[in-house]
Amino acid sequence: MTVEQYYESLKRFAPTRGLILNPDWEIVRPLLEGLLKNGERYRLRTCPCRPATGDPQKDRDIVCPCEYAKPDIEEYGACYCWLYVSQDWIDGKVPHVQIPERRPVERTLDI
Repeated sequence: MTVEQYYESLKRFAPTRGLILNPDWEIVRPLLEGLLKNGERYRLRTCPCRPATGDPQKDRDIVCPCEYAKPDIEEYGACYCWLYVSQDWIDGKVPHVQIPERRPVERTLDI
């Protein structure tokens, strides 16, 4: 699958989950490349912004869209990676800030 094909599929998928795909291709393209690469590497499209272990049980929470995406979008207008955003984020009504990591450190460090 190419990045462009993946983008088109996510544009159809996002609304079914109540999500909005970031319309900024310069941000989205490298994220999609990372998701595709992680899919090849781990057989799961894990978040490209977080380290994955390759263990499906340990990485389940960071399969995109990760379980932290909705709370991040509700609080900050964007998920951790900025792949999914709110309409207010797109409209510039909320600041575009770095999203703090919600994933417990134990899971991030695999300890």
